[in-house]
Amino acid sequence: MIGLWDTTGNEVVKALAAERRSAGGVASGLALTLVAVVEEKKVREAEAAATIAASAHPCRLLIVVRSDLEGRSRLDAEIVVGGRLGPAEAVVMRMYGRLALHAESVVMPLLAPDVPVVTWWHSEPPDVIANDFLGVVADRRITDCKLDADPVAALRQRARDYAPGDTDLTWTRITLWRTLVAGAFDTTDERVVGATIVAPLNDPTAALMQGWLKSRLGIDPVWEHTDRSPRMHSVELQCANGDCVRVTRDEGTALFSRTGQEDRYMPLPKRPVGDELAEELRRLDADQIYGEALGAMAGIAGLDSKPAMRVHVWKDPMQAERAGDGAGAFAGPGGSAA
Repeated sequence: MIGLWDTTGNEVVKALAAERRSAGGVASGLALTLVAVVEEKKVREAEAAATIAASAHPCRLLIVVRSDLEGRSRLDAEIVVGGRLGPAEAVVMRMYGRLALHAESVVMPLLAPDVPVVTWWHSEPPDVIANDFLGVVADRRITDCKLDADPVAALRQRARDYAPGDTDLTWTRITLWRTLVAGAFDTTDERVVGATIVAPLNDPTAALMQGWLKSRLGIDPVWEHTDRSPRMHSVELQCANGDCVRVTRDEGTALFSRTGQEDRYMPLPKRPVGDELAEELRRLDADQIYGEALGAMAGIAGLDSKPAMRVHVWKDPMQAERAGDGAGAFAGPGGSAA
């Protein structure tokens, strides 16, 4: 590991190149650049998750930690190639003062050439991705509404701010649920006429499951709120012939019940964030099914027909605090493709 304190972006670029040469080109086959935007208290979590993801998707990992916006501008960096963060080339950058508002000035020269860029916010997701240049330059953008104070409201904001290429780890967390529900219809073509979801009031996975069922089946699922479980507890589908299909969470398994058949237990583990991140990195194009589910959940049609290009809109949070939300915003010169 190389540590650079109170340094410059140019010095970081040179140190990374030198470390790559000394490591013998450890990561010559990079699949992507992963830019992780995190808070200081979540850096270790982000590193652990990125290490798992990098084992499946060799990448250049750039971790951006924005701190103390009112202090003196300073950059501290750690460079690791083929070390504690697995096979990835990694640079952890802690930015202070006004530099933290212009992280792209340091990040852009560090992007690996000729590979896609993915930006992942392991923090409260931004209200408007166009306000963050690190999201504008990315081919794919991964948020996590679970980390917001109001996760369901954050999902609705993701729909209002959606552009093809966006996704959220809430969607990844219902992959196994969707697989179990869809698998129930491998041997039947019975029409589904209703659905019931049992989950806590502010569970984003239940909200997105409701949107997915609505978009795929053309029904309006009922969401029954419960305090029995901190996460989505069950999904039940009612068929036109009176049959019911029900998936119920039971610790790390799912009880699969279907009218006229014996109950079965199937795995439904709680996966680490690294596994969820690795799943999202498998595809670098727009996820239309997610877009349809998100739109159905929020009541907004045609999300995937929206432009896949964002223009950077600079918003100075310091000015916004003093003069209101509309202050300090302007379109940056030469907005980039997302």
